[in-house]
Amino acid sequence: MGSFVYAGSAKWVAASIPDHKFGLFRLDTDVDQWERLSDGLPDDVEIRHMSFSDAAPGTLYVGTQCGPYRSEDAGESWTALALPSENAVVWSLLLHPKDPKILYAGTEAQGVFRTENGGNNWSQLPVPTPEGYCDIGFPSRTVRMALDPANPDEIYAGIEVGGLLRSLDAGETWTDSGQDFFRLAAEENPEMEGGKGNVVGMMDTHSVSCSAAVPGTVFFANRLGIYRSDDKGDSWRNIDVGRFSDLTYSRDIQVSRHDPNVLFAAFSIASVSDAGSLYRSTNLGESWSRFDHGVSVNSTMMHIGQSAETPDRVYFGARRGQVFGTEDGGKSWREVSLPEGVEGLYAVAAA
Repeated sequence: MGSFVYAGSAKWVAASIPDHKFGLFRLDTDVDQWERLSDGLPDDVEIRHMSFSDAAPGTLYVGTQCGPYRSEDAGESWTALALPSENAVVWSLLLHPKDPKILYAGTEAQGVFRTENGGNNWSQLPVPTPEGYCDIGFPSRTVRMALDPANPDEIYAGIEVGGLLRSLDAGETWTDSGQDFFRLAAEENPEMEGGKGNVVGMMDTHSVSCSAAVPGTVFFANRLGIYRSDDKGDSWRNIDVGRFSDLTYSRDIQVSRHDPNVLFAAFSIASVSDAGSLYRSTNLGESWSRFDHGVSVNSTMMHIGQSAETPDRVYFGARRGQVFGTEDGGKSWREVSLPEGVEGLYAVAAA
């Protein structure tokens, strides 16, 4: 019996055709055929994030332009988990690793919502505007969230474009965890922006992840690369992925679901580009090697989908609709691209 791979896409202003297709798609790896999923989802659904529940196997959540949705039957049907903010665009989802009733949703306008009863009721959390917020022409959004597996009440919310916020009490209170990024921006790019460095690039958050191997360790991906904190975000250092990869624009960083010392990272040239690559580190980011091979990525790498069932199954997706995967731990790779005309890929998940 095969397994399922999911890919979500949304409207994208840089698509090659103005009327490009988007939505939620599922691939049966036995037949390598994509099908569009729609039962219970909004019309013309846009997907920007998806996540499997570790605490409730087989349950999948997606973030849409009309709030979060849940499926308990591998995507055949969906139930809306209505947020108190009507038509909230969900950019990120964070599931509690042990309690399936606790879920966080990150939205536009740097919103964060929490439910403790499986989505029946939500509370909007008091998320402040980070000091590093930069208005670059689109609404700010909570683009990715992560928690420390050693302490699930320790939560990090990445703001695009605004850096990183931290809560040590399950979202009740928040502090700015991106203060040290100002120092790094000035040191790494002292000639830019009047001596302030590339603040916009530094605050252009794309992903955040935590490892159980070293509690309090946080990894942060932005347009400039990958950064690591060993003190819960109080201070940061550039792990300098440019030593190992010609591509350093980082769209996703994930700790392995099977080995807390292993990281995966998606690298490209820029937000809109014609190349991408998937790298892996086996020592918490101290060194990296390219993981994908034998395939040609023709646009910006966006998201990595790891299987909770086996470490051998890893998929990733690129913006113009390409999806690539390995079923043997990286020994071989194949392309299983989305149907013709589908672009604006944001999320990939593997069962």
